[in-house]
Amino acid sequence: MSAVSDLQRLIGTDGVLAPSDGLERYERGYRYGTGRALAVARPATTGELRAVVRYCVSNDVRIVSQGANTGLVAAGTPDSTGDQLILSLERLRAIETVNVGDRTARVQAGTRLSALNRQLATHQLFFPIDLGADPSIGGMIASNTGGSRLLRYGDVQKNLLGLEVVLADADATVLTDMKALRKDNSGIDLKQLLVGTGGTFGIITAAQLEVQRLPVQTATALLVPARQEAIPQLLNLLEAEAGEFLAAFEGMSANAVEAALEHNPRIRNPFDKGSIPPYTVLVELASVLGPDRIDLSDFLADRLGAYMSADDPLVADGLLGRSEDLWAIRHSISDGVKALGRIIAFDVSVARTRLPALRAELLAAVHANYPFLRVCDFGHGGDGGDHFNIVWPPDASSAYDASTVDALRDLVYDTVVKRFGGSFSAEHGVGPYNVAYYKRYTSPEERAFAGKLKQLCDPKGILGNIDFG
Repeated sequence: MSAVSDLQRLIGTDGVLAPSDGLERYERGYRYGTGRALAVARPATTGELRAVVRYCVSNDVRIVSQGANTGLVAAGTPDSTGDQLILSLERLRAIETVNVGDRTARVQAGTRLSALNRQLATHQLFFPIDLGADPSIGGMIASNTGGSRLLRYGDVQKNLLGLEVVLADADATVLTDMKALRKDNSGIDLKQLLVGTGGTFGIITAAQLEVQRLPVQTATALLVPARQEAIPQLLNLLEAEAGEFLAAFEGMSANAVEAALEHNPRIRNPFDKGSIPPYTVLVELASVLGPDRIDLSDFLADRLGAYMSADDPLVADGLLGRSEDLWAIRHSISDGVKALGRIIAFDVSVARTRLPALRAELLAAVHANYPFLRVCDFGHGGDGGDHFNIVWPPDASSAYDASTVDALRDLVYDTVVKRFGGSFSAEHGVGPYNVAYYKRYTSPEERAFAGKLKQLCDPKGILGNIDFG
């Protein structure tokens, strides 16, 4: 195969994998999608990556860039043609500098989140994007990842100080803004233009990140809201009374919690007599101040008592526990739900005050139209996000049917976007799996503008496997 031998001459035999080497782990998405790749190029430097891009532009070879391959919308998965080159960033994984005084870290795009946080922890720092997966930093930037502590720390975009990006033009132009400045209005902020574009405008090779101080104490509790519509009021009250200490406000349905407990028998059921409330909120307070300055556990216990004993209680029940025990429930949900059957996954968001009403409407619609399905939703109540996962059990009264799934997706997304003014992709980005909904809900004017930007960055249209225009 000429492309393989050509690329091996450019970046070495260790840097290129042919189909005969077995490419399944690169060709199969984490949850959805499987394709067939022309080859896998694994450059070890930005210079090698540029050489690959120049070759592909010159020879009209389409590129799909890939980080840790943990995405959920197939943006890093090749199509079925066998004509696309997977450009893996897995060898670009150096943590180049950690500046403790500036609270910054310069890393290559293939660096795993876990590896970065292990090194930062030696300086009592961390990159505060809390996820169930272990993605690459480049992939997190490409999808503008959020996570469970967005309420406190924001998304990747908020913690991004600089980027190095290679464009898919004839020279493989490098755009570099790595000054790591928190304030710089001296021109167009290119990093903010490229973040969240799913790897279709350019290939991220390195980043400057703002990192945060590790908390020295946390207080965690499970709250049972007195009623669903009280959740936004409870959130606002906690924000007013706990202020900057409020780090997380995560919602979990009973079905989601039950799935986590069934899947992970090491987790103790924290609820009395084994009963699981219809909906639970996981609250975390965190501080870099020690308990000698403020005791967060005492503070949270006092607030829970007040919320439960009020004339019109916001909380029906609540319990404080070890942070790792309570978070183990939240982090076991995804695998637990996956074990129940085929997942029909939705990653949606609305204004956070509207989340209870959205859930109520969607739950009623699914129950009325698809009673054989099981909703196991959980999400980020603090920012209006919900992973509205629906399971088609293997013993359901109706056999799995693709047309039914398509109708269900239309129902959910139309409700979220048209009725509630929300987003069909809260934090997973856009890929082949959901690009049809991008085109359905995004205005022609916005798509045309995105298409013009794409043309500037990638004149031949060889980069990525979706069309933003």
